[in-house]
Amino acid sequence: MKKLLLGTVALTLAAFGGMAEAKTYKIGISNTVQGNGWREEMVCAMKAQALASGEVSSLNIAHRNTDAAGQSEDIRNLIQAGVDAIVVNPANADGVNAAIKEATDKGIVVVAVDQAVTEPSAYILSNNQEQYAYLGASWLFKEMGGKGAVVYMRGAAGAGADNDRDKGFKKALAENPGITVASEVFTGWQQDQGKQQINDIIASGAKFDGIWTSGIDNVIVDALVESGAPLVPVVGADNAGFVGQLSTVAGLKGAAVTNPGSVGGAGVALALQILDGKAPAEKTTLVDPVVWDNTTDAGKALLKAAANPSLSPEWPVSVSIPGWTTYSQDQVIACKGPGE
Repeated sequence: MKKLLLGTVALTLAAFGGMAEAKTYKIGISNTVQGNGWREEMVCAMKAQALASGEVSSLNIAHRNTDAAGQSEDIRNLIQAGVDAIVVNPANADGVNAAIKEATDKGIVVVAVDQAVTEPSAYILSNNQEQYAYLGASWLFKEMGGKGAVVYMRGAAGAGADNDRDKGFKKALAENPGITVASEVFTGWQQDQGKQQINDIIASGAKFDGIWTSGIDNVIVDALVESGAPLVPVVGADNAGFVGQLSTVAGLKGAAVTNPGSVGGAGVALALQILDGKAPAEKTTLVDPVVWDNTTDAGKALLKAAANPSLSPEWPVSVSIPGWTTYSQDQVIACKGPGE
């Protein structure tokens, strides 16, 4: 397993060699969450990289809200469409294995991004989700002085990333016996749902001293400010809106944990490298996150450098990955693939 570190604003990855003589391929994309800024940026990065590569003749995109059974159907439809590679953000680690195996048995390259799968024939380029939760929760519990109650705002129930993040959160919780969980909810990685949930918790009168979020963050800060509730420490992701809030909302203490949606573009680049005969020696590459907090000078400097008001508040600020993606920021914002 290869491990990579996400640095200040973008992560640095080593490519597996130069591009071969230009060829054209049909690339399939399978994603199971709509209406989430992170996933939308991921898909836009896939489109932008396919266009910038000059090697993709067409994209076949299955992008909808569905479960593992629905995604398996989507993958089988991509197989029938005759794609050369499929880049997939899996519904969970095991649920689409059979469909992936059908694809690879037919010589189709499969790359899982953001979350891992357990099918050994697939390549994985994933954010380290367990470490994402552990780093953020450890920072939060320390900021809380090792005691008090935390609101635990998870992602989508059953998703591989959520399961891994739960392991990391609970690892940090076990190391901090003075911390309790005031409320645990699944946001589904949906902004409206997460904001309603925190408003309900505030209205209930429940006491809490910190909030850990699974990437639904700027609307949580909005709810605290709008309700007049105490600005307890908040942990979120490196989404543009939250990154901006950490530098502008008076009295807010918080930390953004990096989790780049641009792994989607990197996944397309990896698929093309494999198709060009430059497969990596290792099947799995993990991208390790870092924490940008607004309580230290170093953290404030990282947040200032990362801020990008031109992006949607829900988009991660790391829109490109040096060494992998070759599109411009304008191209990923335009969200256009080959032929569009």
